[in-house]
Amino acid sequence: MMMAIVNSWSRNVRAQARGSFVLRVFLALVWVGLTVAPGYAGAPTDSMKATIDDILRIIREKELKQPAKAEERRQQLEKVVGARFDYQEMSRRALGAPWNSLSDHEKQEFVGLFRTLLTNSYADKLETYSGEGVQYVNERTEKDYAEVRTKVLSGKTEIPLDYRLINKAEDWRVYDVVVDGVSLVNNYRGQFTKILRASSYSDLVDQLRKKSDKLKSP
Repeated sequence: MMMAIVNSWSRNVRAQARGSFVLRVFLALVWVGLTVAPGYAGAPTDSMKATIDDILRIIREKELKQPAKAEERRQQLEKVVGARFDYQEMSRRALGAPWNSLSDHEKQEFVGLFRTLLTNSYADKLETYSGEGVQYVNERTEKDYAEVRTKVLSGKTEIPLDYRLINKAEDWRVYDVVVDGVSLVNNYRGQFTKILRASSYSDLVDQLRKKSDKLKSP
């Protein structure tokens, strides 16, 4: 029963157009040849644009385009994205209530596993993604929270893509990405909840660990 749920979860994460969609569309924003048309540009929008500019600088560097530099380029990109994405906040929200009962060590482990799951979900798409035009629509803020709304232009299609950010230590960090009304965090939380209801947290972590090891293997 446990393995059936895990396998179903894995297939959903890989196959749902709105599962890997979030990271694929995020890459459309940061990967290749973007046309950015800013609307209202407050601090959260400026923060997102700064991250995008850093990523564009890396991928346009000729030396890093050499096959031998592929791993180095990926590491640099993940470092820039990781500086903007708050993986601990994303992990806390994706896991839900069980997060509060974890020790500091367990939280650290879960964040590491979840980060590996997210980053490797789009790693194999980096070299083949064509890149799309992007439009900054607007932003809204409420105290320490903000949402930067954008549209990814793909042919005649406009895909709504929203970044949800939280202000920590005077820095705006992404804690969720919403594409066409579907939340990345909520998507994973639904999958995690199914596993937790059928089994246990230790089983969930064990499956994440095995998946992480498989993703990291050559």
